[in-house]
Amino acid sequence: MDATNPIADAPPRNGVLKFFTSLDESLMEQLQREFADAHFVKAFNSVGNARMVNPRFAGGKPTMFICGNDQAAKKTVGDLVEQFGWELADMGSAEAARAIEPLCMLWCIPGFLRNEWTHAFKLLR
Repeated sequence: MDATNPIADAPPRNGVLKFFTSLDESLMEQLQREFADAHFVKAFNSVGNARMVNPRFAGGKPTMFICGNDQAAKKTVGDLVEQFGWELADMGSAEAARAIEPLCMLWCIPGFLRNEWTHAFKLLR
């Protein structure tokens, strides 16, 4: 399970983190290339550790976005996500990490600007 984010060694500007990757390649894709035999699944990169298990929100279950190239690995991680109390949203292959990793930036803005770190995302269907 890959919960990493490509956070650059620079302070946030107006609450927005700087990444060392581009929109055309995620950190997860780099890791997958470096460790080709591993089955990376991006998950839990856009929520604080205090809310990773049994998250409680007035609006209901939050959504955990995942992606990866191996279906069996995604099934294993997806089962854990649901056991941990999240709604699962499989976004597809490793390239989807290009969209999932920037959720970290969005999640951190209220924290850096207002010291609010107790929120999560919800995909409405």
